[in-house]
Amino acid sequence: MLIGGFQRFSLIDYPGKICAIVFTQGCNFRCPYCHNPELVNPELFEAPIPEENILSFLATRRGKLDAVEITGGEPTLQLDLIDFMSELKKLGYLVKLDTNGSNPGIISEAVERGIVDYIAMDVKAPLERYREITGSRVDPAKIEHSIELIMSSGLNYEFRTTVVKSQLGKRDILEIGRLIRGSKRYILQKFVPVKVLDKKILDEDEVVYMDGELEYLRDAVKSKGYVAECEVR
Repeated sequence: MLIGGFQRFSLIDYPGKICAIVFTQGCNFRCPYCHNPELVNPELFEAPIPEENILSFLATRRGKLDAVEITGGEPTLQLDLIDFMSELKKLGYLVKLDTNGSNPGIISEAVERGIVDYIAMDVKAPLERYREITGSRVDPAKIEHSIELIMSSGLNYEFRTTVVKSQLGKRDILEIGRLIRGSKRYILQKFVPVKVLDKKILDEDEVVYMDGELEYLRDAVKSKGYVAECEVR
């Protein structure tokens, strides 16, 4: 595992649980608004944290921490992700996986092995705009497959979209809602223009939705009945 960061304590990242967070290095997307450029741009990578150090610490925190979240970057690019998740389960932790959904095979394997308890998938855009928004050559069919896998997994899960005003409008958000129709939870994440992968996005007109505008988008999704729960974060 190429681990670029480790947060020892969080009360907000795993719903209802106290968790630690592992940040992996590397991503196959180049979303300009990404708030973790140091985990995406190889030129910004620092020396990885040894996996053994993380596991040793977590072994000492059993009974004090409930869960471990694995985020990035994109964790499913890590060749030994499945082994690492298995080690976390052996230590008795709940495991939350954050993913962009581009590797449905890894998601499927984690679910089948019973080594993941909560999945949070970022849905970046309507399928027809995926390559444009992510700056990648991702196959949209894999995104759709991951959504289907997660919804049928029987696990706790959420879908979420970082909403940049210059990139996504009401029509896009409603199309994403349709894409994840029948899902448990959809989160609209407010874009915070502080640390980004591509600073050019900060020069664009109107990149930030105001709170009232985000609430309007939330209510629009709710009015369609696409998802059981939609909230602004």
